[in-house]
Amino acid sequence: MPRIVVGVDGSPGSIAALRWAVAEGKMRGATVEAVQVFHVPYGGGSPVMPLMLDPEEFRASAAAELAKIVKEVDDSGLIAPIIETTLEGSAASTLIDAGSDAAMIVVGARGHGGLTGMLLGSISRQVSEHATVPVVIVPRPEEASS
Repeated sequence: MPRIVVGVDGSPGSIAALRWAVAEGKMRGATVEAVQVFHVPYGGGSPVMPLMLDPEEFRASAAAELAKIVKEVDDSGLIAPIIETTLEGSAASTLIDAGSDAAMIVVGARGHGGLTGMLLGSISRQVSEHATVPVVIVPRPEEASS
């Protein structure tokens, strides 16, 4: 059965992407996997800032946030409830890996714009350039209605 992987970070764009993925999953008879990626800042190896952060606290916080977001999305009509996955790593590469055997990866569009966007790039751009499966970029809600 096909699987749709959608990146969720709590932004309006990612919530719109999750809703789009659910609608697509209903039409395709696919499962939908919401993936939230978190990153633990380790202090850059500085002896001044010792490692005092517990990765499991970050994972638990990310999982709780993801559960809250998923709960707000109507997944009735899907063949199974939305699968919630929380992974540690770099957002783009982790999403690409998570969706490497999926029917598609869905992400929201929410670039920084201007110089910042050009320097840093965006998750949606990185995923669309490097994924080996189709990628759908869902516009931000305010852009979709214009």
